[in-house]
Amino acid sequence: MPENQPASAGAVIAPGNIPYPWIRKELELDREYRRGDRGAKVKIIQEWLCLHDFKLVIDSQFGSATEHALRQYQKANGMVESGAANQTTFAALTRPMLRALTPAANPGGSYASMITGYAARHLKELPREVGGQNLGPWVRLYMHGNEGREWAWCAGFVCFILRQASDTLNFPMPFKTTFSCDTLAAQAKEKGLFVAGRNLSAGNPPAAAMPPGSIFLNRRTSTDWDHTGLVTRFGNDVFETIEGNTNDDGDREGYEVCRRFRAYDSKDFIRIS
Repeated sequence: MPENQPASAGAVIAPGNIPYPWIRKELELDREYRRGDRGAKVKIIQEWLCLHDFKLVIDSQFGSATEHALRQYQKANGMVESGAANQTTFAALTRPMLRALTPAANPGGSYASMITGYAARHLKELPREVGGQNLGPWVRLYMHGNEGREWAWCAGFVCFILRQASDTLNFPMPFKTTFSCDTLAAQAKEKGLFVAGRNLSAGNPPAAAMPPGSIFLNRRTSTDWDHTGLVTRFGNDVFETIEGNTNDDGDREGYEVCRRFRAYDSKDFIRIS
């Protein structure tokens, strides 16, 4: 069994056992929700319906469209077609995030391998924005409950994956969680973990010596970095990544977690050993 996988295909963490309080409260359902209800939990139900491609307006009001979308979701998944969000339906809706948050069954290996394992697991669950720019449950997971246009979440994704790996191995984070690429770079320099792209190009260290699980930073100027992600493989001319808040074009303000191939131009790195 791969070390970064749940114990079985059906085994997921119980919401009450999630160690991250800002998302735990989202994944716990306090009661059944039905037509006529409104509020934050209704919004979450609508967001997850959209993430499962049962599209509707996210307006925090449980009306006829939400009821219809729930019935269609329940029908597609072999559930009683009640049109209400009970515990069974809500658990199924949120299962992708529960799978991503389930601790590794066999937490052996290195910190770097745990990072890449968790990154791959999150990627498999198709994390993406819903409802607008930098909005939705996955953004709130990576950004400690924050969301909105000003909350670019690439660094939040990186730091959350590192924290999940650290929590699993009872291993200290190499630096403090931050949502800023510039702060990531500053902390890495302070800890002696920063690897300038020009040094890597000169073979000091050689790219092959960089461990997977390290972090790349897209350099805009010598003191400004505007995007970041996790490196899963270092090659001679390109490196492979899993990164958040991007898209298939590699944009820095995208909408999803993607696997990318990137050149070394204008890149710096943070070594994770």
